[in-house]
Amino acid sequence: MKMKTVIEAYEKFCPTRLAMKDDPVGLQIGDENAEIDKVMVALNIREQTVQEAIEQQIDLIIVKHPLIFSPLKTLRDSHFQEKLILDCIRHQIAVYVSHTNIDIVQGGLNDYFCQKLEMTEIEILSETEEGEGIGRIGEIQPIFFPLFLSQFKEKFNLKHLTAVCYHDSEQIIRRVAICGGSGGKFYPEAIAKGADVYVTGDIYYHTAHDMLSQGLLAIDPGHHIEKDFIPLVAEKLKEWQKESDWQLEIIQSQANTNPFQII
Repeated sequence: MKMKTVIEAYEKFCPTRLAMKDDPVGLQIGDENAEIDKVMVALNIREQTVQEAIEQQIDLIIVKHPLIFSPLKTLRDSHFQEKLILDCIRHQIAVYVSHTNIDIVQGGLNDYFCQKLEMTEIEILSETEEGEGIGRIGEIQPIFFPLFLSQFKEKFNLKHLTAVCYHDSEQIIRRVAICGGSGGKFYPEAIAKGADVYVTGDIYYHTAHDMLSQGLLAIDPGHHIEKDFIPLVAEKLKEWQKESDWQLEIIQSQANTNPFQII
């Protein structure tokens, strides 16, 4: 089947126009008119992802984090990032990126997180245009913060996380804000909308102090929780495959691209 058919179905669900300003999304490598048999969904394209795609004879990778983020001046094997691009081209592996648009779209990654946390009365955290925005905020059944931490780890299959709190933080959590990736800059919106706790990755040290000074608890589970992009998008592809009788094999990447290990 044509790659274009998959891209059109995906963009009907998750339009590229939703992406934040200057965010590189869409087809970065490949010919949308090419015939494809195998598509792989991945969080990142790193050396192990490319090797996995080569071994699996993948025609198209749908990935969350852009392979090409800044304009290229060279394409050299001697440069680690440029070599990833060259290897994809050599093995005729197309790359399609869905970055902040999958964070923003209704039914996208942040809503997937909300489902895991069994949130209700969900609203947009930070509006990007009328009726659309990044992050979500909503209600949960009241729960003490330490128990919420424990349940969060279980639901997201985490061995550890970083909590922004004091040692005696025993607050009851009723209202949760969440933004996948690196969303520390949106914490004022979480406060303004009455969040008891804000979940996002890559929280800076001084930002954590500012949160606590204003009475906001936070959880930093790491940027890698966005790995849920993989099952979310794979599920969507399989729905469309069934509806339209696509002759396509859909594979979820098994490569571990988390750069952090707890020693």
